[in-house]
Amino acid sequence: MFFRPPKTPLRTAPLALVIACLCSLTPPAWAQTQEHGGVKFEPRMDIRGNALQLNGAGVRYKAVFKVYAAGLYLPQKATTTEDVLGLNGPKRLTITMLRDIDANELGKLFTRGVEDNAPRSEMSRLVPGLIRMSEIFSSHKKLLAGDTFSIDWLPGLGTVISVKGQPQGDPFKEPEFFNALMRIWLGSKPADHLLKDALLGKST
Repeated sequence: MFFRPPKTPLRTAPLALVIACLCSLTPPAWAQTQEHGGVKFEPRMDIRGNALQLNGAGVRYKAVFKVYAAGLYLPQKATTTEDVLGLNGPKRLTITMLRDIDANELGKLFTRGVEDNAPRSEMSRLVPGLIRMSEIFSSHKKLLAGDTFSIDWLPGLGTVISVKGQPQGDPFKEPEFFNALMRIWLGSKPADHLLKDALLGKST
């Protein structure tokens, strides 16, 4: 007969500890690069020395067609429209076109979006900014798939609209103008309800 050493039970780590270790190897969703409509959104960006994080991103659909991909960058996470509008510090909405579109028509759609969502008491103060914004888009004639534009809020300066990385004229000084533009996507009558949820970091 051969001598068999007594069997000793295998010690296994508690399941909770194993899961915790595995989770620690995977960055949280907000810290990962996201891809929507083939457009990559980095988890963080820097604006004039200020670190912003990707709050959410998604695709604007019209019927079954993809129109553009949008990403919202904020100083800290926000899950409601009120939180986004009330945050201090720089903010950015960046948009990449997924199809060719008449820029003048896009400007008109944005103006209509502001009118649908802005408080009536603000509209008279927003009119000069809306006229300037329409002129910016009409001057570009057409935006092609892959073209980008962004809307920045820069404290002390105002709202800056950039097309293809180039700021378009002087900042919009009206303090309520940036929030009026954000309501196009985050207001009670957003351009796309699913995109609104995506920008607010909610599961769609």
